[in-house]
Amino acid sequence: MIPFNKPCVTGKEEQYLKKVIENGIFAGDNEFTKKCHAWFDNVFPGSRSLMTPSATHALDMSCILIDLRPGDEVIVPSFTFPATATCATMRGATPVFVDIRPDTLNINENLIEEAITGRTRAILPVHYAGVGCEMEAIMDIARRHNLPIIEDSAQAILCSYKGKPLGTFGLFGCFSFHETKNLQCGEGGAMIINDPAYFERAEILREKGTNRSKFWRGEIDKYSWVDTGSSYIPSELTSAFLYAQLEQAETIMKDRLKSWDLYYKGLTPLEDKGHIELPRIPEHCKHNGHIFYIKVRDLKERDAIIKFLREKGIYSVFHYVPLHSSQAGRKYGRMHGEDCYTTKESDRLVRLPMYYQLTNEEIHKVIDNVQSFFA
Repeated sequence: MIPFNKPCVTGKEEQYLKKVIENGIFAGDNEFTKKCHAWFDNVFPGSRSLMTPSATHALDMSCILIDLRPGDEVIVPSFTFPATATCATMRGATPVFVDIRPDTLNINENLIEEAITGRTRAILPVHYAGVGCEMEAIMDIARRHNLPIIEDSAQAILCSYKGKPLGTFGLFGCFSFHETKNLQCGEGGAMIINDPAYFERAEILREKGTNRSKFWRGEIDKYSWVDTGSSYIPSELTSAFLYAQLEQAETIMKDRLKSWDLYYKGLTPLEDKGHIELPRIPEHCKHNGHIFYIKVRDLKERDAIIKFLREKGIYSVFHYVPLHSSQAGRKYGRMHGEDCYTTKESDRLVRLPMYYQLTNEEIHKVIDNVQSFFA
Protein backbone atom coordinates (compact mmCIF):
# COMPACT_ATOMS: atom_id res chain seq x y z
CA MET A 1 0.00 0.00 0.00
CA ILE A 2 1.32 3.44 -0.92
CA PRO A 3 -0.38 5.90 1.46
CA PHE A 4 -1.37 9.37 0.41
CA ASN A 5 0.71 10.93 3.20
CA LYS A 6 3.29 9.90 5.79
CA PRO A 7 3.90 12.56 8.44
CA CYS A 8 7.50 13.65 8.24
CA VAL A 9 9.91 12.55 11.01
CA THR A 10 13.55 13.61 10.74
CA GLY A 11 15.15 11.80 13.69
CA LYS A 12 15.72 14.37 16.44
CA GLU A 13 12.09 14.79 17.47
CA GLU A 14 12.32 12.19 20.26
CA GLN A 15 15.57 13.68 21.56
CA TYR A 16 14.05 17.15 21.80
CA LEU A 17 10.84 15.87 23.39
CA LYS A 18 12.92 14.09 26.03
CA LYS A 19 14.76 17.32 26.71
CA VAL A 20 11.46 19.09 27.40
CA ILE A 21 10.48 16.31 29.79
CA GLU A 22 13.85 16.49 31.54
CA ASN A 23 13.60 20.27 31.85
CA GLY A 24 10.14 19.92 33.36
CA ILE A 25 8.76 23.00 31.56
CA PHE A 26 5.88 22.11 29.26
CA ALA A 27 4.10 25.42 28.72
CA GLY A 28 4.87 27.31 25.53
CA ASP A 29 7.13 30.29 24.87
CA ASN A 30 10.13 28.60 26.42
CA GLU A 31 13.37 27.21 24.97
CA PHE A 32 12.06 25.47 21.86
CA THR A 33 9.36 28.01 21.08
CA LYS A 34 12.06 30.69 21.14
CA LYS A 35 14.21 28.60 18.82
CA CYS A 36 11.29 28.27 16.40
CA HIS A 37 10.71 32.02 16.53
CA ALA A 38 14.40 32.63 15.80
CA TRP A 39 14.19 30.31 12.77
CA PHE A 40 11.14 32.16 11.43
CA ASP A 41 12.73 35.55 12.03
CA ASN A 42 15.73 34.42 9.98
CA VAL A 43 13.58 33.07 7.11
CA PHE A 44 11.32 36.14 7.14
CA PRO A 45 13.77 39.03 7.73
CA GLY A 46 12.15 42.24 8.86
CA SER A 47 9.05 40.44 10.15
CA ARG A 48 8.10 39.15 13.61
CA SER A 49 6.77 35.68 14.29
CA LEU A 50 4.51 33.97 16.80
CA MET A 51 3.92 30.24 17.06
CA THR A 52 0.23 29.27 17.22
CA PRO A 53 -1.62 25.99 17.74
CA SER A 54 -2.60 25.98 14.04
CA ALA A 55 -2.84 28.15 10.92
CA THR A 56 -6.54 28.43 11.76
CA HIS A 57 -5.64 30.19 15.00
CA ALA A 58 -3.26 32.49 13.13
CA LEU A 59 -6.06 33.41 10.72
CA ASP A 60 -8.45 33.99 13.63
CA MET A 61 -5.94 36.27 15.35
CA SER A 62 -5.43 38.18 12.10
CA CYS A 63 -9.14 38.94 11.86
CA ILE A 64 -9.21 40.18 15.45
CA LEU A 65 -6.19 42.39 14.83
CA ILE A 66 -7.83 44.13 11.84
CA ASP A 67 -10.95 44.60 13.99
CA LEU A 68 -13.21 42.59 11.71
CA ARG A 69 -16.85 43.08 12.76
CA PRO A 70 -20.36 41.82 11.96
CA GLY A 71 -21.48 43.12 8.60
CA ASP A 72 -17.95 43.36 7.21
CA GLU A 73 -16.86 41.36 4.16
CA VAL A 74 -13.65 39.51 3.35
CA ILE A 75 -12.74 38.47 -0.20
CA VAL A 76 -11.54 34.85 -0.40
CA PRO A 77 -11.30 32.08 -3.00
CA SER A 78 -13.93 29.35 -2.82
CA PHE A 79 -11.34 26.68 -3.64
CA THR A 80 -9.74 26.46 -0.20
CA PHE A 81 -9.96 24.87 3.24
CA PRO A 82 -12.90 26.09 5.40
CA ALA A 83 -10.59 27.86 7.88
CA THR A 84 -9.94 30.52 5.25
CA ALA A 85 -13.59 31.51 5.58
CA THR A 86 -14.38 30.61 9.19
CA CYS A 87 -11.90 33.20 10.46
CA ALA A 88 -14.32 35.75 8.99
CA THR A 89 -17.56 34.07 10.06
CA MET A 90 -16.29 33.73 13.65
CA ARG A 91 -16.24 37.55 13.73
CA GLY A 92 -19.72 37.84 12.20
CA ALA A 93 -18.30 38.89 8.82
CA THR A 94 -19.24 37.54 5.40
CA PRO A 95 -16.78 35.66 3.18
CA VAL A 96 -17.23 36.81 -0.42
CA PHE A 97 -16.08 34.02 -2.71
CA VAL A 98 -14.26 34.78 -5.96
CA ASP A 99 -13.48 32.38 -8.80
CA ILE A 100 -10.00 30.93 -9.32
CA ARG A 101 -7.51 30.86 -12.17
CA PRO A 102 -7.53 27.53 -14.04
CA ASP A 103 -3.72 27.37 -14.24
CA THR A 104 -2.53 27.78 -10.64
CA LEU A 105 -5.93 27.26 -8.93
CA ASN A 106 -5.28 30.47 -6.99
CA ILE A 107 -7.75 33.33 -6.62
CA ASN A 108 -8.22 35.18 -9.92
CA GLU A 109 -6.66 38.56 -9.18
CA ASN A 110 -8.59 40.13 -12.07
CA LEU A 111 -11.90 39.45 -10.32
CA ILE A 112 -11.04 40.84 -6.89
CA GLU A 113 -11.64 44.53 -7.52
CA GLU A 114 -15.17 44.11 -8.84
CA ALA A 115 -16.03 42.15 -5.67
CA ILE A 116 -15.09 45.06 -3.42
CA THR A 117 -17.98 46.90 -1.76
CA GLY A 118 -18.25 49.54 0.93
CA ARG A 119 -18.27 46.72 3.48
CA THR A 120 -15.07 45.00 2.31
CA ARG A 121 -12.47 44.94 5.08
CA ALA A 122 -9.75 42.59 3.81
CA ILE A 123 -8.45 40.42 0.97
CA LEU A 124 -7.45 36.89 1.93
CA PRO A 125 -5.54 35.10 -0.87
CA VAL A 126 -4.51 31.44 -0.57
CA HIS A 127 -1.23 30.19 -2.04
CA TYR A 128 -2.49 26.82 -3.24
CA ALA A 129 0.13 24.04 -3.28
CA GLY A 130 2.76 26.58 -2.29
CA VAL A 131 2.45 28.44 -5.59
CA GLY A 132 2.18 32.18 -5.07
CA CYS A 133 -0.88 34.18 -6.03
CA GLU A 134 -0.26 37.16 -8.29
CA MET A 135 0.70 39.32 -5.35
CA GLU A 136 1.80 42.43 -7.25
CA ALA A 137 -1.68 42.85 -8.72
CA ILE A 138 -3.38 41.98 -5.43
CA MET A 139 -1.23 44.42 -3.48
CA ASP A 140 -1.97 47.16 -5.98
CA ILE A 141 -5.70 46.62 -5.51
CA ALA A 142 -5.30 46.55 -1.74
CA ARG A 143 -3.32 49.82 -1.74
CA ARG A 144 -5.83 51.65 -3.91
CA HIS A 145 -8.74 50.55 -1.74
CA ASN A 146 -6.88 50.80 1.58
CA LEU A 147 -7.48 47.14 2.42
CA PRO A 148 -5.23 44.86 4.48
CA ILE A 149 -4.08 41.54 3.01
CA ILE A 150 -4.01 38.39 5.13
CA GLU A 151 -2.05 35.65 3.37
CA ASP A 152 -3.22 32.07 3.89
CA SER A 153 0.23 30.56 3.45
CA ALA A 154 -0.68 27.28 5.13
CA GLN A 155 0.93 25.23 2.34
CA ALA A 156 3.65 27.71 1.41
CA ILE A 157 6.57 27.43 3.84
CA LEU A 158 9.85 28.27 2.06
CA CYS A 159 8.02 29.39 -1.09
CA SER A 160 8.43 32.71 -2.84
CA TYR A 161 6.96 35.07 -5.41
CA LYS A 162 9.48 37.03 -7.48
CA GLY A 163 12.15 36.24 -4.92
CA LYS A 164 10.19 37.40 -1.87
CA PRO A 165 8.95 34.85 0.70
CA LEU A 166 5.24 34.11 0.66
CA GLY A 167 3.69 35.26 3.89
CA THR A 168 5.54 38.59 3.83
CA PHE A 169 3.43 40.49 1.28
CA GLY A 170 0.36 41.11 3.42
CA LEU A 171 -0.15 42.46 6.90
CA PHE A 172 0.01 38.88 8.21
CA GLY A 173 1.10 35.51 6.87
CA CYS A 174 -0.42 32.35 8.33
CA PHE A 175 1.39 28.99 8.14
CA SER A 176 0.37 25.44 9.01
CA PHE A 177 2.39 22.58 10.50
CA HIS A 178 -0.40 20.03 10.44
CA GLU A 179 0.77 16.45 9.93
CA THR A 180 -0.11 16.66 6.22
CA LYS A 181 2.26 19.60 5.64
CA ASN A 182 5.92 19.54 4.57
CA LEU A 183 7.03 20.44 8.09
CA GLN A 184 4.76 19.07 10.80
CA CYS A 185 4.22 18.74 14.53
CA GLY A 186 0.81 17.04 14.42
CA GLU A 187 -1.07 20.30 14.87
CA GLY A 188 0.72 23.63 14.79
CA GLY A 189 0.99 26.97 13.07
CA ALA A 190 2.76 30.30 12.92
CA MET A 191 1.76 33.89 12.37
CA ILE A 192 4.18 36.19 10.54
CA ILE A 193 3.56 39.84 11.39
CA ASN A 194 4.84 42.23 8.74
CA ASP A 195 3.87 45.51 10.40
CA PRO A 196 5.56 45.99 13.80
CA ALA A 197 2.68 48.16 14.97
CA TYR A 198 0.58 45.00 15.40
CA PHE A 199 3.09 42.86 17.28
CA GLU A 200 2.40 44.02 20.84
CA ARG A 201 -1.34 43.49 20.56
CA ALA A 202 -0.80 40.12 18.83
CA GLU A 203 1.27 39.01 21.84
CA ILE A 204 -1.53 40.07 24.16
CA LEU A 205 -4.26 38.31 22.16
CA ARG A 206 -2.16 35.15 22.10
CA GLU A 207 -1.59 35.32 25.88
CA LYS A 208 -5.31 35.21 26.83
CA GLY A 209 -5.63 38.99 26.67
CA THR A 210 -2.89 39.60 29.25
CA ASN A 211 0.45 41.37 29.06
CA ARG A 212 2.22 38.37 30.59
CA SER A 213 4.86 38.29 27.80
CA LYS A 214 6.09 41.70 28.99
CA PHE A 215 6.17 40.36 32.54
CA TRP A 216 8.32 37.36 31.55
CA ARG A 217 10.74 39.73 29.81
CA GLY A 218 10.99 41.86 32.95
CA GLU A 219 9.42 44.92 31.32
CA ILE A 220 6.66 45.19 33.97
CA ASP A 221 6.52 44.04 37.62
CA LYS A 222 3.17 42.23 37.29
CA TYR A 223 0.83 41.26 34.49
CA SER A 224 -2.91 41.74 34.19
CA TRP A 225 -5.85 41.42 31.80
CA VAL A 226 -5.61 44.27 29.29
CA ASP A 227 -7.47 43.19 26.13
CA THR A 228 -9.53 40.45 24.55
CA GLY A 229 -7.73 37.24 23.64
CA SER A 230 -7.55 33.49 24.00
CA SER A 231 -5.05 30.67 24.45
CA TYR A 232 -3.13 30.80 21.17
CA ILE A 233 0.20 29.45 22.46
CA PRO A 234 1.27 25.88 21.56
CA SER A 235 2.94 23.73 24.20
CA GLU A 236 6.70 23.38 24.43
CA LEU A 237 6.32 19.76 23.32
CA THR A 238 4.78 20.93 20.06
CA SER A 239 7.55 23.45 19.48
CA ALA A 240 10.26 20.92 20.28
CA PHE A 241 8.88 18.46 17.75
CA LEU A 242 8.62 21.17 15.11
CA TYR A 243 12.09 22.54 15.73
CA ALA A 244 13.62 19.18 14.77
CA GLN A 245 11.92 19.62 11.40
CA LEU A 246 12.83 23.28 10.96
CA GLU A 247 16.49 22.30 11.29
CA GLN A 248 16.05 19.96 8.31
CA ALA A 249 13.65 22.16 6.32
CA GLU A 250 15.86 22.58 3.25
CA THR A 251 16.60 18.84 3.10
CA ILE A 252 12.90 18.02 3.35
CA MET A 253 11.99 20.51 0.63
CA LYS A 254 14.70 19.25 -1.75
CA ASP A 255 13.50 15.68 -1.25
CA ARG A 256 9.89 16.61 -2.02
CA LEU A 257 10.86 18.66 -5.06
CA LYS A 258 12.84 15.69 -6.38
CA SER A 259 9.71 13.54 -6.07
CA TRP A 260 7.58 16.28 -7.65
CA ASP A 261 9.94 16.54 -10.63
CA LEU A 262 9.97 12.77 -11.09
CA TYR A 263 6.17 12.69 -11.17
CA TYR A 264 6.10 15.56 -13.66
CA LYS A 265 8.60 13.97 -16.01
CA GLY A 266 6.96 10.54 -15.83
CA LEU A 267 3.43 11.85 -16.46
CA THR A 268 4.25 14.36 -19.19
CA PRO A 269 3.58 11.80 -21.98
CA LEU A 270 -0.01 11.45 -20.73
CA GLU A 271 -0.44 15.22 -20.88
CA ASP A 272 1.04 15.26 -24.38
CA LYS A 273 -1.64 12.77 -25.42
CA GLY A 274 -4.38 14.94 -23.92
CA HIS A 275 -5.36 12.53 -21.13
CA ILE A 276 -4.42 14.76 -18.17
CA GLU A 277 -3.25 18.25 -17.24
CA LEU A 278 -0.22 18.72 -14.99
CA PRO A 279 0.39 21.53 -12.47
CA ARG A 280 1.47 24.93 -13.78
CA ILE A 281 4.24 26.74 -11.92
CA PRO A 282 4.83 30.32 -13.12
CA GLU A 283 8.49 31.15 -13.72
CA HIS A 284 8.42 33.84 -11.02
CA CYS A 285 7.15 31.41 -8.37
CA LYS A 286 9.22 29.01 -6.27
CA HIS A 287 7.18 26.19 -4.75
CA ASN A 288 8.04 23.53 -2.16
CA GLY A 289 6.71 20.28 -3.62
CA HIS A 290 3.83 20.21 -1.15
CA ILE A 291 1.23 18.80 -3.56
CA PHE A 292 1.41 16.88 -6.80
CA TYR A 293 -1.89 16.71 -8.61
CA ILE A 294 -3.21 15.81 -12.02
CA LYS A 295 -6.40 17.08 -13.60
CA VAL A 296 -8.51 14.56 -15.51
CA ARG A 297 -11.50 15.07 -17.78
CA ASP A 298 -14.36 15.38 -15.29
CA LEU A 299 -15.85 14.24 -11.98
CA LYS A 300 -16.75 10.80 -13.29
CA GLU A 301 -13.22 10.15 -14.49
CA ARG A 302 -11.78 11.53 -11.26
CA ASP A 303 -13.79 9.11 -9.14
CA ALA A 304 -12.91 6.26 -11.47
CA ILE A 305 -9.15 6.79 -11.32
CA ILE A 306 -9.18 7.20 -7.53
CA LYS A 307 -11.05 3.87 -7.28
CA PHE A 308 -8.69 2.23 -9.80
CA LEU A 309 -5.58 3.36 -7.92
CA ARG A 310 -7.04 2.26 -4.58
CA GLU A 311 -7.54 -1.23 -6.00
CA LYS A 312 -3.87 -1.21 -6.96
CA GLY A 313 -2.80 -0.29 -3.44
CA ILE A 314 -2.30 3.43 -4.11
CA TYR A 315 -4.14 5.96 -1.97
CA SER A 316 -4.97 9.13 -3.92
CA VAL A 317 -7.54 11.78 -3.00
CA PHE A 318 -9.46 14.71 -4.44
CA HIS A 319 -9.26 18.11 -2.79
CA TYR A 320 -11.66 20.82 -1.64
CA VAL A 321 -15.39 20.85 -2.06
CA PRO A 322 -15.87 24.50 -3.17
CA LEU A 323 -16.89 26.53 -0.14
CA HIS A 324 -19.59 28.53 -1.91
CA SER A 325 -21.51 25.33 -2.67
CA SER A 326 -21.15 23.85 0.83
CA GLN A 327 -23.86 23.99 3.47
CA ALA A 328 -22.02 26.57 5.59
CA GLY A 329 -20.84 28.51 2.55
CA ARG A 330 -24.43 29.07 1.43
CA LYS A 331 -25.42 30.07 4.95
CA TYR A 332 -22.58 32.43 5.86
CA GLY A 333 -21.08 33.60 2.57
CA ARG A 334 -21.86 34.47 -1.02
CA MET A 335 -20.28 33.98 -4.42
CA HIS A 336 -19.44 37.09 -6.40
CA GLY A 337 -19.66 36.65 -10.15
CA GLU A 338 -19.64 33.38 -12.03
CA ASP A 339 -18.19 30.07 -10.97
CA CYS A 340 -16.35 29.42 -14.23
CA TYR A 341 -13.48 27.33 -12.89
CA THR A 342 -13.79 26.66 -9.16
CA THR A 343 -16.19 23.71 -9.35
CA LYS A 344 -14.94 22.49 -12.72
CA GLU A 345 -11.29 22.32 -11.62
CA SER A 346 -12.17 20.88 -8.21
CA ASP A 347 -14.12 18.07 -9.89
CA ARG A 348 -11.12 17.19 -12.08
CA LEU A 349 -8.33 17.25 -9.52
CA VAL A 350 -6.60 14.13 -8.19
CA ARG A 351 -3.83 14.44 -5.59
CA LEU A 352 -1.19 11.72 -5.83
CA PRO A 353 0.84 10.37 -2.88
CA MET A 354 3.43 12.92 -1.77
CA TYR A 355 5.57 12.83 1.37
CA TYR A 356 9.15 13.06 2.61
CA GLN A 357 11.28 10.09 1.50
CA LEU A 358 8.75 8.84 -1.01
CA THR A 359 10.89 6.35 -2.92
CA ASN A 360 11.56 6.33 -6.66
CA GLU A 361 10.11 2.84 -6.76
CA GLU A 362 6.85 4.05 -5.21
CA ILE A 363 6.67 7.01 -7.60
CA HIS A 364 7.21 4.77 -10.62
CA LYS A 365 4.49 2.43 -9.36
CA VAL A 366 2.06 5.36 -9.17
CA ILE A 367 3.08 6.59 -12.64
CA ASP A 368 2.76 3.11 -14.14
CA ASN A 369 -0.71 2.65 -12.71
CA VAL A 370 -1.91 6.09 -13.84
CA GLN A 371 -0.69 5.17 -17.31
CA SER A 372 -2.46 1.81 -17.08
CA PHE A 373 -5.72 3.53 -16.22
CA PHE A 374 -5.63 5.61 -19.40
CA ALA A 375 -4.36 2.69 -21.49
